[in-house]
Amino acid sequence: MIRRHFFLFAAAAFLVLMLIGGGLKLATAEPKGKGGPGGPGGRAASVAQAVVALRPFADNIEALGVAKGRESVTITSNTSELVTAVRFRDGQQVSKGQVLVELKAGEEDAGLIEAQARLAQAERDYARWKSLADQGIAPRATAEQFRSALDTARAGVEAARARKLDRVIRAPFAGVVGLTDVAPGALISPGAPIVTLDDLTMVRVDFEVPDRYLPMLAEGAALAARPDAWPTETIQGRIARLDSRIDATTRAITARAEFANPGGRIKPGMLMRVTIANGARQGLAVPEAAVQFEGDQAFVFVITPRGGGASARKQAVQTGSTAGGFVEITGGLQAGDKVVADGLNRIQDGQPVQVGPARRTSAAAPARKAG
Repeated sequence: MIRRHFFLFAAAAFLVLMLIGGGLKLATAEPKGKGGPGGPGGRAASVAQAVVALRPFADNIEALGVAKGRESVTITSNTSELVTAVRFRDGQQVSKGQVLVELKAGEEDAGLIEAQARLAQAERDYARWKSLADQGIAPRATAEQFRSALDTARAGVEAARARKLDRVIRAPFAGVVGLTDVAPGALISPGAPIVTLDDLTMVRVDFEVPDRYLPMLAEGAALAARPDAWPTETIQGRIARLDSRIDATTRAITARAEFANPGGRIKPGMLMRVTIANGARQGLAVPEAAVQFEGDQAFVFVITPRGGGASARKQAVQTGSTAGGFVEITGGLQAGDKVVADGLNRIQDGQPVQVGPARRTSAAAPARKAG
Protein backbone atom coordinates (compact mmCIF):
# COMPACT_ATOMS: atom_id res chain seq x y z
CA MET A 1 0.00 0.00 0.00
CA ILE A 2 2.79 2.43 0.96
CA ARG A 3 4.67 1.61 -2.28
CA ARG A 4 1.62 2.31 -4.39
CA HIS A 5 1.10 5.69 -2.72
CA PHE A 6 4.77 6.51 -3.24
CA PHE A 7 4.56 5.91 -6.99
CA LEU A 8 1.42 8.03 -7.28
CA PHE A 9 3.11 10.85 -5.37
CA ALA A 10 6.22 10.63 -7.58
CA ALA A 11 4.16 10.73 -10.80
CA ALA A 12 2.23 13.75 -9.59
CA ALA A 13 5.44 15.54 -8.64
CA PHE A 14 6.96 14.81 -12.09
CA LEU A 15 3.88 16.16 -13.83
CA VAL A 16 3.98 19.36 -11.76
CA LEU A 17 7.67 19.86 -12.64
CA MET A 18 6.92 19.48 -16.35
CA LEU A 19 4.13 22.04 -16.18
CA ILE A 20 6.37 24.51 -14.35
CA GLY A 21 9.18 24.02 -16.91
CA GLY A 22 6.84 24.53 -19.88
CA GLY A 23 5.44 27.69 -18.34
CA LEU A 24 8.89 29.13 -17.77
CA LYS A 25 9.87 28.36 -21.38
CA LEU A 26 6.80 30.11 -22.75
CA ALA A 27 7.37 33.09 -20.46
CA THR A 28 10.96 33.56 -21.56
CA ALA A 29 10.35 32.89 -25.30
CA GLU A 30 10.69 35.96 -27.62
CA PRO A 31 7.46 36.85 -29.46
CA LYS A 32 7.39 35.96 -33.17
CA GLY A 33 7.84 38.93 -35.46
CA LYS A 34 10.02 40.85 -32.94
CA GLY A 35 12.96 38.61 -32.29
CA GLY A 36 12.27 35.58 -34.50
CA PRO A 37 14.19 34.86 -37.71
CA GLY A 38 11.35 36.14 -39.88
CA GLY A 39 10.69 39.43 -38.04
CA PRO A 40 12.32 42.82 -38.21
CA GLY A 41 14.61 41.97 -35.35
CA GLY A 42 15.48 38.52 -36.71
CA ARG A 43 18.27 37.22 -38.90
CA ALA A 44 19.46 39.65 -41.57
CA ALA A 45 18.45 38.77 -45.14
CA SER A 46 21.10 38.97 -47.85
CA VAL A 47 19.91 41.33 -50.61
CA ALA A 48 21.24 43.11 -53.67
CA GLN A 49 20.78 46.84 -53.78
CA ALA A 50 20.16 49.34 -56.55
CA VAL A 51 21.05 53.01 -56.39
CA VAL A 52 18.34 55.39 -57.59
CA ALA A 53 19.77 57.50 -60.41
CA LEU A 54 18.70 59.45 -63.47
CA ARG A 55 17.99 57.57 -66.67
CA PRO A 56 16.79 58.80 -70.09
CA PHE A 57 13.10 58.17 -70.76
CA ALA A 58 10.92 59.07 -73.73
CA ASP A 59 7.15 59.42 -73.96
CA ASN A 60 6.86 57.15 -76.97
CA ILE A 61 3.62 55.94 -78.47
CA GLU A 62 3.74 52.28 -79.41
CA ALA A 63 1.06 50.52 -81.42
CA LEU A 64 0.56 47.35 -83.42
CA GLY A 65 -0.31 47.32 -87.10
CA VAL A 66 -0.36 44.96 -90.05
CA ALA A 67 1.69 45.68 -93.16
CA LYS A 68 0.04 45.85 -96.54
CA GLY A 69 1.31 46.75 -99.97
CA ARG A 70 1.18 50.23 -101.41
CA GLU A 71 -1.50 48.76 -103.64
CA SER A 72 -2.96 45.31 -103.07
CA VAL A 73 -5.69 43.45 -104.91
CA THR A 74 -6.97 39.93 -105.41
CA ILE A 75 -7.43 39.28 -109.12
CA THR A 76 -10.82 37.77 -109.97
CA SER A 77 -13.02 37.21 -113.00
CA ASN A 78 -16.42 38.78 -113.57
CA THR A 79 -17.68 35.89 -115.66
CA SER A 80 -17.79 32.09 -115.66
CA GLU A 81 -15.49 30.63 -118.28
CA LEU A 82 -12.74 28.11 -118.92
CA VAL A 83 -9.10 29.20 -118.57
CA THR A 84 -7.19 28.83 -121.84
CA ALA A 85 -3.81 30.31 -120.78
CA VAL A 86 -1.96 31.49 -117.65
CA ARG A 87 0.61 34.14 -118.57
CA PHE A 88 2.51 34.50 -115.28
CA ARG A 89 4.63 32.48 -112.85
CA ASP A 90 4.19 32.34 -109.08
CA GLY A 91 5.98 35.27 -107.45
CA GLN A 92 6.68 37.02 -110.74
CA GLN A 93 7.10 40.78 -111.04
CA VAL A 94 4.54 41.98 -113.58
CA SER A 95 3.98 45.35 -115.24
CA LYS A 96 0.79 47.37 -115.45
CA GLY A 97 -1.52 46.04 -118.18
CA GLN A 98 0.35 42.75 -118.55
CA VAL A 99 -1.90 39.81 -119.47
CA LEU A 100 -2.24 37.41 -116.56
CA VAL A 101 -4.98 34.97 -117.62
CA GLU A 102 -6.86 34.33 -120.85
CA LEU A 103 -10.35 32.81 -120.83
CA LYS A 104 -12.16 30.98 -123.60
CA ALA A 105 -13.58 33.62 -125.95
CA GLY A 106 -14.92 31.82 -129.06
CA GLU A 107 -18.40 33.31 -128.76
CA GLU A 108 -16.98 36.77 -128.03
CA ASP A 109 -14.69 36.58 -131.08
CA ALA A 110 -17.64 35.71 -133.28
CA GLY A 111 -19.71 38.49 -131.76
CA LEU A 112 -16.95 41.01 -132.46
CA ILE A 113 -16.68 39.92 -136.10
CA GLU A 114 -20.45 40.25 -136.49
CA ALA A 115 -20.45 43.71 -134.91
CA GLN A 116 -17.63 44.87 -137.17
CA ALA A 117 -19.55 43.62 -140.25
CA ARG A 118 -22.61 45.57 -139.19
CA LEU A 119 -20.47 48.65 -138.68
CA ALA A 120 -18.98 48.35 -142.16
CA GLN A 121 -22.46 48.06 -143.70
CA ALA A 122 -23.72 51.01 -141.65
CA GLU A 123 -20.80 53.15 -142.83
CA ARG A 124 -21.56 52.34 -146.50
CA ASP A 125 -25.26 53.05 -146.09
CA TYR A 126 -24.66 56.35 -144.38
CA ALA A 127 -22.08 57.43 -146.94
CA ARG A 128 -24.51 56.71 -149.81
CA TRP A 129 -27.52 58.46 -148.29
CA LYS A 130 -25.45 61.42 -147.16
CA SER A 131 -24.20 61.87 -150.71
CA LEU A 132 -27.77 61.75 -152.06
CA ALA A 133 -28.93 64.21 -149.42
CA ASP A 134 -26.08 66.58 -150.25
CA GLN A 135 -27.17 66.47 -153.94
CA GLY A 136 -30.78 67.15 -152.95
CA ILE A 137 -31.99 63.83 -154.35
CA ALA A 138 -32.85 62.23 -150.95
CA PRO A 139 -34.37 63.81 -147.84
CA ARG A 140 -31.92 64.99 -145.20
CA ALA A 141 -33.95 63.16 -142.53
CA THR A 142 -33.25 59.82 -144.19
CA ALA A 143 -29.52 60.52 -144.09
CA GLU A 144 -29.81 61.34 -140.39
CA GLN A 145 -31.54 58.02 -139.75
CA PHE A 146 -28.63 56.18 -141.34
CA ARG A 147 -26.26 58.34 -139.24
CA SER A 148 -28.00 57.06 -136.10
CA ALA A 149 -27.74 53.48 -137.40
CA LEU A 150 -24.00 54.06 -137.89
CA ASP A 151 -23.61 55.29 -134.30
CA THR A 152 -25.49 52.24 -133.05
CA ALA A 153 -23.22 49.92 -135.04
CA ARG A 154 -20.13 51.60 -133.58
CA ALA A 155 -21.50 51.13 -130.06
CA GLY A 156 -22.14 47.48 -130.87
CA VAL A 157 -18.50 47.03 -131.85
CA GLU A 158 -17.34 48.63 -128.57
CA ALA A 159 -19.66 46.36 -126.59
CA ALA A 160 -18.36 43.30 -128.41
CA ARG A 161 -14.77 44.36 -127.74
CA ALA A 162 -15.57 44.87 -124.04
CA ARG A 163 -17.05 41.36 -123.83
CA LYS A 164 -13.90 40.02 -125.44
CA LEU A 165 -11.70 42.00 -123.04
CA ASP A 166 -13.55 40.37 -120.14
CA ARG A 167 -11.93 37.14 -121.33
CA VAL A 168 -8.44 38.65 -120.96
CA ILE A 169 -7.46 39.50 -117.36
CA ARG A 170 -4.64 42.04 -117.01
CA ALA A 171 -2.62 43.45 -114.11
CA PRO A 172 -4.21 46.74 -112.97
CA PHE A 173 -0.82 47.99 -111.67
CA ALA A 174 2.79 46.88 -111.50
CA GLY A 175 3.61 44.51 -108.66
CA VAL A 176 4.36 40.98 -107.56
CA VAL A 177 1.87 38.16 -108.00
CA GLY A 178 1.44 35.52 -105.33
CA LEU A 179 0.81 31.80 -105.56
CA THR A 180 -2.01 30.38 -107.66
CA ASP A 181 -3.61 27.02 -108.34
CA VAL A 182 -5.31 28.19 -111.54
CA ALA A 183 -4.25 26.25 -114.64
CA PRO A 184 -5.47 26.00 -118.25
CA GLY A 185 -8.72 24.07 -118.38
CA ALA A 186 -9.95 25.27 -114.99
CA LEU A 187 -13.43 26.77 -114.79
CA ILE A 188 -13.41 30.24 -113.23
CA SER A 189 -16.51 31.52 -111.44
CA PRO A 190 -17.36 35.22 -110.94
CA GLY A 191 -15.54 36.60 -107.88
CA ALA A 192 -13.39 33.49 -107.40
CA PRO A 193 -9.78 34.48 -106.54
CA ILE A 194 -7.21 33.84 -109.24
CA VAL A 195 -4.06 35.36 -107.73
CA THR A 196 -3.00 38.20 -105.45
CA LEU A 197 -1.10 41.24 -106.72
CA ASP A 198 0.88 43.56 -104.43
CA ASP A 199 2.99 46.64 -105.06
CA LEU A 200 5.83 46.10 -102.56
CA THR A 201 7.95 49.13 -103.41
CA MET A 202 6.41 50.71 -100.32
CA VAL A 203 4.39 49.23 -97.46
CA ARG A 204 1.58 50.84 -95.51
CA VAL A 205 0.72 50.15 -91.89
CA ASP A 206 -2.58 51.25 -90.37
CA PHE A 207 -2.60 51.49 -86.58
CA GLU A 208 -4.88 52.93 -83.91
CA VAL A 209 -3.79 55.57 -81.40
CA PRO A 210 -5.87 56.77 -78.40
CA ASP A 211 -7.29 60.22 -79.02
CA ARG A 212 -5.41 61.68 -76.04
CA TYR A 213 -2.23 61.38 -78.14
CA LEU A 214 -3.72 63.34 -81.05
CA PRO A 215 -1.55 66.45 -80.33
CA MET A 216 1.52 64.25 -80.89
CA LEU A 217 0.38 63.12 -84.35
CA ALA A 218 0.90 65.04 -87.56
CA GLU A 219 0.98 64.04 -91.20
CA GLY A 220 4.58 63.79 -92.35
CA ALA A 221 5.92 63.14 -88.83
CA ALA A 222 8.73 60.59 -88.61
CA LEU A 223 8.25 57.25 -86.92
CA ALA A 224 9.91 53.85 -86.69
CA ALA A 225 8.67 50.28 -86.84
CA ARG A 226 10.01 46.85 -85.96
CA PRO A 227 8.74 43.80 -87.86
CA ASP A 228 8.04 40.84 -85.60
CA ALA A 229 9.99 38.70 -88.06
CA TRP A 230 13.13 40.83 -87.41
CA PRO A 231 12.67 42.24 -83.89
CA THR A 232 16.22 43.65 -83.78
CA GLU A 233 15.77 45.69 -86.97
CA THR A 234 14.12 49.11 -87.13
CA ILE A 235 12.83 50.73 -90.31
CA GLN A 236 12.13 54.43 -90.62
CA GLY A 237 8.96 55.90 -92.12
CA ARG A 238 6.44 58.70 -91.80
CA ILE A 239 2.79 59.27 -91.01
CA ALA A 240 1.12 59.56 -94.41
CA ARG A 241 -2.47 60.16 -93.37
CA LEU A 242 -4.72 60.53 -90.33
CA ASP A 243 -8.31 59.38 -90.44
CA SER A 244 -10.94 62.11 -90.54
CA ARG A 245 -12.84 60.60 -87.61
CA ILE A 246 -12.20 59.22 -84.13
CA ASP A 247 -13.89 55.93 -83.37
CA ALA A 248 -16.73 56.65 -80.94
CA THR A 249 -16.40 53.21 -79.30
CA THR A 250 -12.65 52.88 -78.83
CA ARG A 251 -11.88 56.63 -78.66
CA ALA A 252 -8.97 56.01 -81.03
CA ILE A 253 -7.93 57.49 -84.36
CA THR A 254 -6.50 55.44 -87.20
CA ALA A 255 -3.17 56.60 -88.61
CA ARG A 256 -1.53 55.30 -91.78
CA ALA A 257 2.25 55.04 -91.94
CA GLU A 258 4.36 54.48 -95.04
CA PHE A 259 7.75 52.76 -95.14
CA ALA A 260 10.16 52.21 -97.99
CA ASN A 261 10.59 48.50 -98.73
CA PRO A 262 13.78 47.91 -100.72
CA GLY A 263 14.06 44.30 -101.80
CA GLY A 264 10.47 43.63 -100.77
CA ARG A 265 11.48 42.16 -97.41
CA ILE A 266 8.35 43.38 -95.65
CA LYS A 267 5.44 41.21 -96.75
CA PRO A 268 1.76 42.14 -96.58
CA GLY A 269 0.17 40.72 -93.46
CA MET A 270 3.35 41.00 -91.37
CA LEU A 271 2.86 42.28 -87.81
CA MET A 272 4.61 45.62 -87.23
CA ARG A 273 5.33 47.43 -83.94
CA VAL A 274 5.16 51.14 -84.65
CA THR A 275 6.88 53.69 -82.38
CA ILE A 276 6.34 57.45 -82.45
CA ALA A 277 8.89 59.40 -80.40
CA ASN A 278 7.88 62.49 -78.43
CA GLY A 279 11.21 63.71 -77.13
CA ALA A 280 13.39 62.47 -74.27
CA ARG A 281 13.71 63.45 -70.62
CA GLN A 282 15.73 62.46 -67.56
CA GLY A 283 13.91 60.65 -64.76
CA LEU A 284 14.76 58.72 -61.60
CA ALA A 285 14.64 54.99 -62.18
CA VAL A 286 14.83 51.67 -60.37
CA PRO A 287 14.84 48.11 -61.77
CA GLU A 288 11.41 46.62 -62.42
CA ALA A 289 12.19 43.83 -59.94
CA ALA A 290 12.60 46.43 -57.18
CA VAL A 291 8.98 47.61 -57.42
CA GLN A 292 6.13 45.80 -55.70
CA PHE A 293 2.50 46.53 -56.57
CA GLU A 294 -0.43 46.17 -54.19
CA GLY A 295 -3.54 47.15 -56.11
CA ASP A 296 -2.88 50.54 -57.70
CA GLN A 297 -0.13 51.47 -55.23
CA ALA A 298 3.56 50.79 -55.89
CA PHE A 299 6.14 50.17 -53.15
CA VAL A 300 9.89 49.73 -52.84
CA PHE A 301 12.07 48.70 -49.91
CA VAL A 302 14.51 51.49 -49.06
CA ILE A 303 17.74 50.38 -47.39
CA THR A 304 18.40 52.56 -44.34
CA PRO A 305 21.18 52.46 -41.71
CA ARG A 306 20.25 50.70 -38.46
CA GLY A 307 22.77 50.46 -35.65
CA GLY A 308 25.83 48.85 -37.12
CA GLY A 309 23.90 47.38 -40.06
CA ALA A 310 20.95 48.17 -42.30
CA SER A 311 17.26 47.46 -42.56
CA ALA A 312 14.62 47.52 -45.30
CA ARG A 313 11.88 50.13 -44.97
CA LYS A 314 8.75 49.84 -47.10
CA GLN A 315 8.19 53.06 -49.05
CA ALA A 316 5.25 54.03 -51.28
CA VAL A 317 6.30 55.54 -54.63
CA GLN A 318 4.70 57.04 -57.72
CA THR A 319 5.72 55.47 -61.03
CA GLY A 320 5.82 56.68 -64.62
CA SER A 321 7.09 55.00 -67.77
CA THR A 322 8.47 51.47 -67.93
CA ALA A 323 11.26 50.78 -70.39
CA GLY A 324 14.30 48.59 -70.79
CA GLY A 325 13.74 46.75 -67.51
CA PHE A 326 13.49 49.99 -65.46
CA VAL A 327 10.59 51.89 -63.91
CA GLU A 328 10.51 55.67 -63.79
CA ILE A 329 9.96 57.02 -60.26
CA THR A 330 8.09 60.31 -60.20
CA GLY A 331 7.67 60.57 -56.43
CA GLY A 332 8.71 58.96 -53.13
CA LEU A 333 12.45 58.60 -53.78
CA GLN A 334 15.47 60.83 -54.32
CA ALA A 335 18.63 60.37 -56.36
CA GLY A 336 21.18 58.33 -54.41
CA ASP A 337 18.62 56.36 -52.37
CA LYS A 338 19.36 52.67 -52.11
CA VAL A 339 16.59 50.13 -52.61
CA VAL A 340 16.35 46.34 -52.51
CA ALA A 341 16.88 45.27 -56.12
CA ASP A 342 15.05 41.93 -56.10
CA GLY A 343 13.64 39.14 -53.94
CA LEU A 344 10.99 41.37 -52.36
CA ASN A 345 8.85 38.38 -51.42
CA ARG A 346 11.49 37.45 -48.81
CA ILE A 347 11.59 40.90 -47.18
CA GLN A 348 9.37 42.36 -44.46
CA ASP A 349 9.04 46.00 -43.46
CA GLY A 350 11.81 46.86 -41.00
CA GLN A 351 13.71 43.58 -41.45
CA PRO A 352 17.52 43.69 -41.07
CA VAL A 353 19.34 43.16 -44.35
CA GLN A 354 22.87 42.32 -45.37
CA VAL A 355 23.63 44.45 -48.43
CA GLY A 356 25.54 43.20 -51.46
CA PRO A 357 27.22 45.26 -54.22
CA ALA A 358 25.25 48.27 -55.51
CA ARG A 359 23.69 48.24 -58.95
CA ARG A 360 23.23 51.65 -60.58
CA THR A 361 20.20 52.43 -62.66
CA SER A 362 21.70 54.97 -65.04
CA ALA A 363 22.26 54.05 -68.71
CA ALA A 364 23.64 55.76 -71.78
CA ALA A 365 20.99 54.58 -74.26
CA PRO A 366 17.58 56.27 -74.18
CA ALA A 367 14.75 54.15 -72.92
CA ARG A 368 11.47 53.54 -74.70
CA LYS A 369 8.01 53.62 -73.26
CA ALA A 370 5.47 50.95 -74.05
CA GLY A 371 2.49 53.12 -74.76
